[in-house]
Amino acid sequence: MASAISQAQLNAQLAQGTIASLYLVTGEEDLLRDMAVASLKASLLGEGESDFNCDLFYGDDVSGSEIVTCASEVAVFAPKRVVVVKAADKLPAKECEALLPYLKDPNDSTTVIFVAAKLDGRLKFTQALTKTAVTVDCAPLREAQWLPWLKQEAERVGIRLNADAVELLKEACGGSLYSVRRELEKLTAYVSPGLVVTVADVATLRGTEPGASVFDLTLAIGARNRGKVLAILARNLEAGEAPLRILGSLAWQYRRLWKVKEIARQGGREGEAARTLRIDPAKVRAFLDQFPDAHLREALGLLLEADAKLKGGSGGRPARILEGVLLQLCDRSPVKARPPSPGRGAEVPQPVRARTISNVRTISGKRTER
Repeated sequence: MASAISQAQLNAQLAQGTIASLYLVTGEEDLLRDMAVASLKASLLGEGESDFNCDLFYGDDVSGSEIVTCASEVAVFAPKRVVVVKAADKLPAKECEALLPYLKDPNDSTTVIFVAAKLDGRLKFTQALTKTAVTVDCAPLREAQWLPWLKQEAERVGIRLNADAVELLKEACGGSLYSVRRELEKLTAYVSPGLVVTVADVATLRGTEPGASVFDLTLAIGARNRGKVLAILARNLEAGEAPLRILGSLAWQYRRLWKVKEIARQGGREGEAARTLRIDPAKVRAFLDQFPDAHLREALGLLLEADAKLKGGSGGRPARILEGVLLQLCDRSPVKARPPSPGRGAEVPQPVRARTISNVRTISGKRTER
């Protein structure tokens, strides 16, 4: 199997005029796949009436012989034809077999682009395709690639984000680049030109329905109000929120609780903590008392266990998994008296470093003034 190339390498090859007859655009990030196909079409057909020499098929609605017939046609009023086969992983095995002869001897005047999140490596079709086609890697961005991509997209739409906004935007969109792009476009229309986007802006635009936010959920957990906790969960699920993103939203809020408690230990003002947690400054101290360090450590462990169950598809229905976690969090958050401030040299508990969980923010409200 030939080495896969990145989106940037594909663009560099196209800029140099290096064009293949077969491409496999594969990977789980749908935005990167669409960008790769768009780059190929623009380079091969140019702007304007490009659809005249471009045919689009879907793997679950086409036969192998149809693809071969179309790809074998001669381009009209253009040097190249383009045939795009999306959802190539849905091609039945029999139809894949019909494509094998073409893969060995493709039409020089046609570029066929197979697009799929993932192909079955055991199939002869996949093995033949990966040997003959140029593979474009569209896997999700690695951690080190996220921040540069996000900053580049923000610059493209003309906005600036502070560090907390970047973190929340990344986690709130669950790693989906399309979701990030949509949120950036919404922020462009929402935030006045010249102002820096804050975490509150991102949270507000992710909102759906009043009283169903992660902040409301945390308040209910702190109060050990099991009925309200389950009601908020139900409202989010009914609104179409993904269980994994709801879980990640709560994990994000728990990490914020660690941060706020550290600020409080170091003598930070309660007003700053109130802005972070979006509650009345007079209630900050009592609220933090509901989340002792032992509870926070146990909570992060529970959230990680639930994350593994949801991603692994085991352990029961997603809604039941979330209900179980939330009820355990209610049971493990007793109200305790505030311990005395540690003396000089005393050991201060440190936050637990938790791995990132994909999430979505469900924050309501509008930003009406600055």
